[in-house]
Amino acid sequence: MNKIMLIGNLGRDPEMSYTSSGIAVTKFSMAVNRVSKSSTGERQDETEWFNIIAWRQLAETCNNFLRKGQKVFVEGRLTQRKYTDRNNVERTAVEVVINDMEMLTPKSQSQNQGSASNSDTFLDNDDSLGDLDDHPF
Repeated sequence: MNKIMLIGNLGRDPEMSYTSSGIAVTKFSMAVNRVSKSSTGERQDETEWFNIIAWRQLAETCNNFLRKGQKVFVEGRLTQRKYTDRNNVERTAVEVVINDMEMLTPKSQSQNQGSASNSDTFLDNDDSLGDLDDHPF
């Protein structure tokens, strides 16, 4: 089974385009924070970045309602894509093609996301999930 579920914050505003056959596709990056403890007991913050892709109606929804910094839940599958970069080096991109998305930022906060002072709030690492070592799963 190929399934991934992520909770994180948008790293940039979604970018929507259309395929030559008219199908909507939206792409955005997502930062997922993880808090752990080192062997000495110190708190360690780690951020992993994911490239997210949405298709069709979900692509349009993401483009219309999501903005940089908002917290979202996404569910989908991992895909790998090979490409050749500018220096003619073959590379592999790992992306998450989503089939479900839920906005987790309260509506009152998401309306303020447009201002520069609020757009980088996801960098504050104020994760309401707390220390994952404290969770039973």
